Amino acid sequence: MAATNHAPAPPRPLGPESGLAAGYDPGFLAVAVPPPALDPQVKDDAVLLDGSEVVPYTHFSLALSGSRRFARWVGWNIDGGSLKRLDRRGIRFRLDPRLPASAQVDNELYRDRDGRPNRLDRGHVARRADLVWGPLEEARQANRDSFFYTNITPQMDDFNQSPRAGVWGRLEDAVFEEVGVDGLRVTAFGGPVFHDDDRLFRGVRIPREFWKVLVYGDRGALKAKAFLLTQDLVLTEALDLDEFRVFQVAVGEVESRTGIRFGAAVAAAETVAVPESAAVRAPLEGLADIDWD
Repeated sequence: MAATNHAPAPPRPLGPESGLAAGYDPGFLAVAVPPPALDPQVKDDAVLLDGSEVVPYTHFSLALSGSRRFARWVGWNIDGGSLKRLDRRGIRFRLDPRLPASAQVDNELYRDRDGRPNRLDRGHVARRADLVWGPLEEARQANRDSFFYTNITPQMDDFNQSPRAGVWGRLEDAVFEEVGVDGLRVTAFGGPVFHDDDRLFRGVRIPREFWKVLVYGDRGALKAKAFLLTQDLVLTEALDLDEFRVFQVAVGEVESRTGIRFGAAVAAAETVAVPESAAVRAPLEGLADIDWD
């Protein structure tokens, strides 16, 4: 894949407005979980901020692909014991002013055109509801930060109406429901899978696969679970969704599909034996199909 190295943008306050953003916290759990590392073949494609490929926000960080203009990975911390219920009204999706606008996909991809509705929605990678925790002003800043386009990927408008989509959208909730999570704390990673033959729409290649890795403590033991959403898109100006499936997969499959590496802590925390490839594993029909052991 062609690499595009972007020079770092001039330093600006984190947040970006308030200076509260500390980003993803590797020490959030009892065992340190560093952010993912990019393989050499994709590392030069990262958009740099102050010389670093890791871009921090409030309660999450990400690595942005310069060629695809979406995040390669987003890492976020969830403190289930201090989550807040905050309104999203009045918060607009926006570009991150700390990064080149040319390296971000904005609303041009999602807006209606020529009187025809656009079936692509703006989907959060790090869920807004996962990020709004801690002291009230910090939670409010995380709420605002979640709407930067760097944390957004396109998804079909009927995605949330599908029963199978409900599995994907509730994976983080399911950890708290099904597992005695130590300290009510979960670390999550997610992002798209980039393929060279992803369909082109309005000059943007639309990812058809997404992944999540959830890491948490369970009775003192660190555990990691990986999931893959495969979405077959038929992209014309009409935009049709063919089908999608959710699989529980090995962390190694996520690594091989994305060109990122999670490190020794996550590798040691994977406790369930699943086939290395989703091609030989049945899709999840519901949350009850997930192996939490």
